[in-house]
Amino acid sequence: MVENESQFISEPIRPDPGTFDAASLAQGEPGLPSGFTWRGTHYEIAECLDSWKESVAENHSPGGERYYRKRFFSVLIANTGEVMTLYCLRHTGPSQAAQRKRWWLYTID
Repeated sequence: MVENESQFISEPIRPDPGTFDAASLAQGEPGLPSGFTWRGTHYEIAECLDSWKESVAENHSPGGERYYRKRFFSVLIANTGEVMTLYCLRHTGPSQAAQRKRWWLYTID
């Protein structure tokens, strides 16, 4: 049996505004949108298969201070039948960080 290999993408997506999962938002986690646009194509999320979170250490200061950012991953099936992994990068810090892209398409299987 040949398993599908994931294609690494790591590109920002544009989630559909106002469609985020309210239950997740109430728990302080980013709510998965019901759809998103990537490379000019709109995708609807048909089903969420799995989700988890990870903390990622990053060194971005001259003094060597470590900052931890949370990534919230979701494996989903799109309306196209593709299995995709999205993640939301939770930024902490000044408002400039909040303006960065938050939602990313990580992989497509």
